[in-house]
Amino acid sequence: MKRKTLTNWLCLSGIISLIVYILHTVIGGMHYPGYDWKSQAVSDLTATNAPSFLIANGLSSVHHLFAGLCVVMVCLVMQRKGNKMLRLGIYIFAVMIWVSAIGYTLFPLSDAGYAGTFQDIMHVYVVTITVVLLSIVSITLIILGGMKDQRAYQSLSLWAGITLLFMVAGPIGMAFVPIEYFGVVERFSVYSVVVFTAILGLYGFAFFDGMEENSQRSAEAL
Repeated sequence: MKRKTLTNWLCLSGIISLIVYILHTVIGGMHYPGYDWKSQAVSDLTATNAPSFLIANGLSSVHHLFAGLCVVMVCLVMQRKGNKMLRLGIYIFAVMIWVSAIGYTLFPLSDAGYAGTFQDIMHVYVVTITVVLLSIVSITLIILGGMKDQRAYQSLSLWAGITLLFMVAGPIGMAFVPIEYFGVVERFSVYSVVVFTAILGLYGFAFFDGMEENSQRSAEAL
């Protein structure tokens, strides 16, 4: 097994980003009197007029920082590994993470829900739609790329498939569940990306190098 490099270790920043994101939702909710996580979106916590804005926005920024670091390190680890489709999926996923980090930082909601201001329009109709489209495209490519080279990357393809399932279940659920449970199904989509980032970080740290070595040995045996 290859010795872990600094790049491998920095991939674990994805785990830190997940932990900080959980803290952002929990601590943010504690600083938002009357906040109901079952009915309200996570983004309500970082609305500019929310009582939780300072603490929630600060933790959200830290989350974005570690998530962005994680995906960049994973992209470096993945150079010349797997197939082009798989690598392209991971690269697009990294772009999505940075679009999310920059976009949501520049354009937080102005009020809980949707107030119709310019920054709300940018938040919902520009940043969110771009992030969703990039997420679907990237994860679909990771699924197909992992299946194409399944000796080494089948497990990653499976995780990506589960992520896509939860990502799609969120918007579908929002259309059918009572408004009292909007926040529950919305978290399916939100957390799916955050968790998958952490999973990619784990693969970048512990699995990609070993998977590539096993794939090469299998190919030589054939």
